[in-house]
Amino acid sequence: MQNLRRLAGVVALLLSHAALSDVHTLPATYKFKPNAEIDAVFAKFDSTTSPGCSAAAAQDGKLVYSRGYGMANLDHGVPITPQTPFHVASVSKQFTAAAVVLLAQDGKLSLDDDVRKYLPEVPDFGTPITLAQMIHHTSGLRDQWDLLNLAGWRYSEDRISDADVLRLMVRQRKLNFTPGSQYLYSNMGYTLLALVVQRVSGQTLREFTTERIFKPLEMTNTHFRNDHAEIVPGFANGYERADDSFRTDVTNFDTTGATSLVTTPEDLLRWDENFYTGKVGGKAFTDKMVQRATLNDGSSIAYATGVTHGTYRGLPTISHGGSDAGYRSTVRHFPNQHFGIAVTCNIAEARPDELADRFADVFLAAQLQPKDSDTKKPVKEPKLNVKSLRAMAGLYFSRSDGQVIRIVEKDGKLQRTSQEGTNPRPLVALDQNRFRVENYPQELLFSGEGAQRVITTKFADQKAVTLQWMPEFAPTAAELNEYVGLFGSEELDSRYRMQITDGKLYVATLRRVPLEMKPVTKDVFATWEIGTVIFKRDAGGRIAGFSVTSGRAMDNEFVKLP
Repeated sequence: MQNLRRLAGVVALLLSHAALSDVHTLPATYKFKPNAEIDAVFAKFDSTTSPGCSAAAAQDGKLVYSRGYGMANLDHGVPITPQTPFHVASVSKQFTAAAVVLLAQDGKLSLDDDVRKYLPEVPDFGTPITLAQMIHHTSGLRDQWDLLNLAGWRYSEDRISDADVLRLMVRQRKLNFTPGSQYLYSNMGYTLLALVVQRVSGQTLREFTTERIFKPLEMTNTHFRNDHAEIVPGFANGYERADDSFRTDVTNFDTTGATSLVTTPEDLLRWDENFYTGKVGGKAFTDKMVQRATLNDGSSIAYATGVTHGTYRGLPTISHGGSDAGYRSTVRHFPNQHFGIAVTCNIAEARPDELADRFADVFLAAQLQPKDSDTKKPVKEPKLNVKSLRAMAGLYFSRSDGQVIRIVEKDGKLQRTSQEGTNPRPLVALDQNRFRVENYPQELLFSGEGAQRVITTKFADQKAVTLQWMPEFAPTAAELNEYVGLFGSEELDSRYRMQITDGKLYVATLRRVPLEMKPVTKDVFATWEIGTVIFKRDAGGRIAGFSVTSGRAMDNEFVKLP
C-alpha cells in the first residue's frame, strides 16, 4: 500500500509539471518552459521524499516561470504544484499595512493617529504611538514572540490567539525606545494593526483583505488564516530535517497581521503587478507602500510600508521575507526592470532569498553588475599587526540592550563569536580600527585602550550601539549562590526560579526545562533561549531582582519574591 501511495505521488508530481500550461496567468497565457539553470537551483528539493518549494517569476506582468519542487505532504505523497498554498509568515505584513493604507484613503483613519484612539487597552506610555510607526517598526513596542517566549509560552506548541497577544500588551509598562527614534522589528505592532483594521472597518483582517485586495487582483488561493485548525485544500505541511529524514514543524497561531497569510507564488506575483498598475488603491496607494520611513531626526531607513528597499548586484529591489516554523518565503520585485520573483518553501533549511538571487542571475543576467567574487580586483585589506589585533580581543557588553560580543584573534585575523565562543564569523578589516562582519550587514569600530576599550557597532538600519570591554566572570560556588531564588514579573505574569545544579546556575519555569545561565561578567548571565539577564542589587548589596533583554524585547523587569 505504501508503494502504491508513493507511485501515485510520483505520477501526480510529473502531471503537475506537465499541466502548467493550464495555470492562471498574469494575464497572458503561460506555457511552462523548462529551464535547466533554475531546475538546478531547486534540484535538492525536486524529490518525492523531500519537502520543497514552489517558485514563480514574472516579467512585464507575464509569468515567465512557475513550478513546484518536492512534496507538500510526505504522509500522503502529495506533490507541490504552482497552486499549492503555503504559510508565508512575515510576507503577510505588507497586506496588513496595505489594509491600513486603504482605510486611510477611505478617510476612516489617519496613519498619524495614536493607536490608543482605536485600541484604548494599549497602555499610555507617556508619548503617542502612531499607526505609521507601527507599520515602519519604529514604535518601540516590544516584540510579541520575544515576550511570549519570556513568559514561558512554547512557540508552535501552545496555541496563540489575538486575545493572548492583546492581554500581554495590556500588561506592558515600558517600550524598547522612544517612538520614532529608531528602527527595531516588532511583530506586536502588526498584530495590533490587524485589530485596528477590524475595529475601524467592522471586518476581520481576513474579510477586509479578501474583499479589497485578493478578489480584485484575482488572488484566488490567498487568505489570512485566523484559525490554525482550518482545512485548506492542498496546503503545504511544514517540515524540518531530522537526521536522514524529516519531522513536522508547523505553526499553532490563531493570530493575524504579523503572520498567517496563506498564498502561492503566482498569487504573490499578481500582488506584485499591482505596484505597477495600481489596480487596487491607485498610484497614491502604491507610492505610499514603497515610501521609506523617516525617523524623528529626519533620517530615512530602508523599511517602507511592510516592504524593504534593497539592492541586488546593482539593481534596486523591494522585498520582504518570511520565516515561521518549517516555512520560508520571499517576494521580491525589481521596479526598474518590471520583474518579480516569489518563492515559498515548506522546509526550514530553505533560503528563499538566495533562491531568488539565482532567479535574478538567470533572467536579469544582462543587467546585473558582476558579483563580488567575479571582480578581477579583490578588495585589499589593510595590513594589521598581530599585537594590535590581540589588543582588540575580549568580551564586550552593552547594558542598554544586553548585547554581548566576544572578539578573538586567530591566525592573524579577528573573529566575532557568540558569548560562549562558538559560531565564529570572520571580520574583514576596512581600516586600522574599523571592520565589517563577513557576509553580514554589521560594522564594528574599535576605540580606546586597556579597560577603556569599546566597540561601536551598527547592524543594517538599527541604531548604533556602544559595547564596553568587560572582565570575564568565573563565579565561585558562594558567588553563584547569591543568585538563587524565586523571581516574578508583573508585565509577563510569570515566575523564574534560579537554581544551582552540578555547580552551575540554571533558570527554570513551569513550562520549560531548566536552562543553563552562562556567566558573562559580574551580575550578568546569558542564555540563547531567553537572552541576557542583568541582576540588580539593593543598597545592602543583596540581589533584589533582574532585567532580561531578548533581542526585540528589552529590559523586562523581575523582582525577587519571598
